[in-house]
Amino acid sequence: MAMNFLKSPKPNHRTGRLLIGAAFLHLILQQGALLADDAPPVTFSSKPGHVEILVGDRPFAIYVYQDEKIPRPYFCSVRAPDGTQVTRNHPPVKGTDLLDHATMHPGIWLAFGDISGADFWRNKARVAHERFVEEPVGKPGVGSFAVQNVYSAADDMVVCREIRRYTILVRPIGCFLLHDSEFYSDEGDFVFGDQEEMGLGVRMATPLIVKKGGRIANSDGLINEKGAWGRQAAWCDYSGVIGKRRYGITSMPYPENFRDSWFHARDYGLLAANPFGRNAFTRGGKSAVVVKKGERFKLRFGLLIYSTTSDNTTIPTLGYQEYLRLIGADRERSDPN
Repeated sequence: MAMNFLKSPKPNHRTGRLLIGAAFLHLILQQGALLADDAPPVTFSSKPGHVEILVGDRPFAIYVYQDEKIPRPYFCSVRAPDGTQVTRNHPPVKGTDLLDHATMHPGIWLAFGDISGADFWRNKARVAHERFVEEPVGKPGVGSFAVQNVYSAADDMVVCREIRRYTILVRPIGCFLLHDSEFYSDEGDFVFGDQEEMGLGVRMATPLIVKKGGRIANSDGLINEKGAWGRQAAWCDYSGVIGKRRYGITSMPYPENFRDSWFHARDYGLLAANPFGRNAFTRGGKSAVVVKKGERFKLRFGLLIYSTTSDNTTIPTLGYQEYLRLIGADRERSDPN
């Protein structure tokens, strides 16, 4: 089914809440008012091809936008608030990590196996950084930056462009990493296809994966790959225990995305939120999301990176409630399919 986003949705109570929530989020980001002035500051250090991100005096993540081996931007070396790494080593370390998908699963990434036939997930097409729309800026408890990316097929033909904003929010429950993308083309239509390998991906640190005793759980209480794979959910969490602490990442698709996400959740450490894979996950009708020339197609996700006591499994639920408060939305959907 093709989906056309040229027409603006009719105003309703959900749209109104979303606009109010977006305005409020913009205001608190501008004022740096998410936390008290003594909240750990988010700071950025720009290097050739990448940006190092710190929360307080601890490394939080590295945003890489130029890499000879991986032709798309990504985050690697992502850490919980106490400094423990929660994404797989990049590159994976022989004898320590599973070595599969070394260049496809670098840490956290947004990619698509099919946009107008081009494969950006498997690195057969390129997502190139064109510029910083907004340079990295940090304050106590908050930091953000925005980039413009160009998506090009293997023959260098431009498929579309994207404005992507990242926001890091420091909360008592953990650190939120918010993704806000807007795709467009002034040259022609483009189409998001239907595959398992579409959307926001996370590759967990090896000690946290199910195969090492970790745990996948979604908002409906389904557990591990057998239960959670291919299911739509408000959120899906991947966590494991190191020492006396539980470390995890909760993936939370924006409730106002065009469709709820299915989760490509694997016991070996992959967690991907995918709103495009209707046929891939359900064997239903093929999804084809058509974005017309001049149209803007928005897609948003939130991640919560956290640590807690080893026996605490409530953080994903609490984190999602906090996420909804931050974005000013709720879980009502008139069409979950």
